[in-house]
Amino acid sequence: MTDVWLVDRQFDSKGLVRLTYATPDGKRVHTTEVSERRLMMGDGVTAGRDVEASALGETPEESVERFATEATRMAAEHDPDETV
Repeated sequence: MTDVWLVDRQFDSKGLVRLTYATPDGKRVHTTEVSERRLMMGDGVTAGRDVEASALGETPEESVERFATEATRMAAEHDPDETV
């Protein structure tokens, strides 16, 4: 399992939310999509999570530095299971 931290949240016109979690170095990402409705009715979005290494993809080169900065900030300011 690999620790990843929330680095990006995007909403689309279909009511979906794309959540992007990244490793602290910003080089690997895990992206999931959930409905806004499910988020509102559920436990929300956590600051971090553990994912299988096989579920991680490569971060586009232009996003590595930004994701590393945000992942490091989230790790310093939040517990992994804290809702953000």
